Amino acid sequence: MHFEVTELGAVERALQAEVRQFLTEELPRGSFVPGLGMNAAKDPAFSAKLGRRGWLGMTLPEEYGGHRRSMVERLVVTEELLRWGAPVGHHWVADRQSGPIIARYGTEEQKRRFLPPICRGILSFSIGMSEPDSGSDLASLATRAVRDGNGWLLNGRKVWTTGAAVNDWMIVLCRTTPVEEGGDKRSGLSQLMVELSADGVVATPIPFIDGTADFCDVMLEDVYVPDEQVLGTIGAGWTQNTSELAFERGGPDRWLSTYLVVEEYLRGLERGPVPHEVADLLGAAAANYWVLHHLTLSIARAVDEGRSPSIEASLVKEMGTRFEQDVLSGIQALIDLEPGLPARSMFERLLVTATLTAPSFTIRGGTNEILRSVASKGLAPSGGSR
Repeated sequence: MHFEVTELGAVERALQAEVRQFLTEELPRGSFVPGLGMNAAKDPAFSAKLGRRGWLGMTLPEEYGGHRRSMVERLVVTEELLRWGAPVGHHWVADRQSGPIIARYGTEEQKRRFLPPICRGILSFSIGMSEPDSGSDLASLATRAVRDGNGWLLNGRKVWTTGAAVNDWMIVLCRTTPVEEGGDKRSGLSQLMVELSADGVVATPIPFIDGTADFCDVMLEDVYVPDEQVLGTIGAGWTQNTSELAFERGGPDRWLSTYLVVEEYLRGLERGPVPHEVADLLGAAAANYWVLHHLTLSIARAVDEGRSPSIEASLVKEMGTRFEQDVLSGIQALIDLEPGLPARSMFERLLVTATLTAPSFTIRGGTNEILRSVASKGLAPSGGSR
């Protein structure tokens, strides 16, 4: 496990300034309700505007509508969007991981079919991994696909599938070879690209405690998936899925979810001396944001250099999501306010949303226990610790 010390260069800082100017003009403070990190609103028109500016599919090849820019440049754009609370929900999964995984493992036909609309911000994806009975042991999943002519017949159930009721496609991890034939439950898994409007797909929104229903329970009953929608190699789904998780875990979305709560709290402080306990909390928060930003930046640099920092990404995800919860608890301990709805201020509104959703932060994208296990392997001498 290794993190390089690095800073943003002049080109990257110029891009950062450009994004900040765009957001100030496009989404002035007070003109919209900011979202908390990747849980922000779904706004196809806003996603299309980002696509026209070249801020989606930034790292993808130009021949497929991408812009062949660096992971660091993508990080700069993503960090500013999340910090502003911009409505990134429509393009989020497609831009973060579906596009890159299709670019890596997809056929030429698949790349030409899916990548250009992803880069334009007009195609949305969901993640078909989690299941009701597999928990953190993803390889024990029960969703299966069997050969049927020139395709596959898919049956099973996926749960906690964000946006499945409103998105266009889902990449489904399923079993195509029985465990008893493959000898290992991690072998015999494959990834299929499933159109969410296809016959046999039923996505039912799951009401969440904050009143939203972004999570979905997805039933797959005799869903026919043609061979041209198989992603990568049949039987290589576990390896492909593992590489996809590196995209999911190492970004600023894992430590910026409650940033706006801190910002609004700071904005609302009265002029004058700041109490010591408040200064201590804000100072600690600023230090943690600085550290997590630089760790994430180091991961992006490593990807640009051709490395695969999946272990480092797991560590940052574990640290980041705990911090998101801890800083929120710190603010709650300082205020004399029982937050409720309808909220009386933007701070209270964000605080209510964050309080209700924060318990999910350390579950989504992998539980802390799983992430610590992954990170510990990188710390072991045999894992190349440095």
